Amino acid sequence: MKKIISLYNQVFGWLIHLEHPALLIARLYVAWVFFKSGLTKINDWESTLLLFEYEYAVPVLNFELAAYLATFGELVLPVLLAIGLFTRKAAIGLFIVNYIAVISLEDIAPAALYLHYVWGIALLGNIIWGAGKLGIDQFAKIK
Repeated sequence: MKKIISLYNQVFGWLIHLEHPALLIARLYVAWVFFKSGLTKINDWESTLLLFEYEYAVPVLNFELAAYLATFGELVLPVLLAIGLFTRKAAIGLFIVNYIAVISLEDIAPAALYLHYVWGIALLGNIIWGAGKLGIDQFAKIK
């Protein structure tokens, strides 16, 4: 049994060193996707408002408030996520934005839905483990 454990540790032991870079890559990728979406919204605000009024069925919220909140969330939270500041809170916020985006569309293409799942899983990693050693949270001792 000791030989099996030793072999396992030799083969897979190096993977532990990839934890922090993997969390950083996930943070940067998701931050890039959402920030780009936020920029698209502010670049054509009239279209954004029309989409929120007629295309997206955001539950409970007025379409204009939903548009402002989504845009704010997609521009501020990704910056926090990318630099690893208040990482868990930013990831939870983006997870909610992602979830609402999925439930607000009546007809979502399977490929688009798949991407939302990928982003959600990447965000879950940062919700569970935080920024890791490669974020401001680590240096500021923020949980």
